[in-house]
Amino acid sequence: MGTRRRRVSVIRSRSKPVQWDDSRMEFISNCTTYSIANAAKALIDGHLVAFPTETVYGLGADATNEMAVSRIYSVKGRPTDHPLIVHISSINKLEDWATDIPGYAIKLAREFWPGPMTLILPRTDLAKDYITGRQSNVGLRVPDQPIALALLRKFEEMGGKGVAAPSANRFGAVSATSAGGVKDDLGEYLDSTDIILNNGDCKVGIESTIVSCIDDIPKILRPGSITKETIMNVLQIQMAYSDSNFNVRAPGNFLKHYAPTTQVVINEDCRPGDGFMAISSIPTPSGAIRIASPNNGNEFAHQLYTAFRKSDLLKLKRIVVVIPHTEGIFEAIHDRLQKASSR
Repeated sequence: MGTRRRRVSVIRSRSKPVQWDDSRMEFISNCTTYSIANAAKALIDGHLVAFPTETVYGLGADATNEMAVSRIYSVKGRPTDHPLIVHISSINKLEDWATDIPGYAIKLAREFWPGPMTLILPRTDLAKDYITGRQSNVGLRVPDQPIALALLRKFEEMGGKGVAAPSANRFGAVSATSAGGVKDDLGEYLDSTDIILNNGDCKVGIESTIVSCIDDIPKILRPGSITKETIMNVLQIQMAYSDSNFNVRAPGNFLKHYAPTTQVVINEDCRPGDGFMAISSIPTPSGAIRIASPNNGNEFAHQLYTAFRKSDLLKLKRIVVVIPHTEGIFEAIHDRLQKASSR
């Protein structure tokens, strides 16, 4: 698709949506009841809605509308065999999309939904090939974000079943954790009938933990802020990460992903002019440009993609990211850094 600029609706906290164009980037923080209903109706009518979750912004379409979902792939430049996650409003909607649900999956849903966890389960007939990447399973989650939940509930009140929503950015690039990031990445590809719901920055800042629930023992396909140790404490069982022989495809499992234009380097010495991100107690190396100074793992995850985008804005050649270990949430951060640094 070309780079012709288009006008896209951005929801404000007043009675009608307004338009922005490239000369006027205009976002208002609060979303009204009318705004959310307007966005839900847009989904019902087959349009795209970018909306905040607690992890990253999602680019949503009616998951039962093949033409609408095809636009997600087109706008993102996403391979059509790469599966999408379906967002639902509550555990009560789980059986619309999934069948043969193991008991441990119900336990995970009750413990972590709403929240940053995606469950991969055997699909019902409602989950079509264009959602699942022609696999026999489907990814489902209930986001822990007030605007996202309000949108999903209103959409379901209007007859919708679920919203397919990958991250709202070009495929393989840095996920958007703000509405401005969505506009920067996708504004030229969206239509005037599409909507961006703005509710500020995402709380978590990295994508959900993905857990495969298609076997007797769950497997983690993508680490996230809900860690393996936390999951094992809830289930009281041992579990593992998927390996190269595991044949379930899931979002974010490409070797190169989450990547800025700036080269990402992990735990190496800085050169003069490099960007630098590390825990605040680590001093900035001589000649480096401090991009972020998180105080702990949660802040590190929250600031990671913003630091990537800042590095691109500054047109840096490299950003050196120093992480103290790979335990807890730093395991998920390390996963994102490895994929972002892959060349």
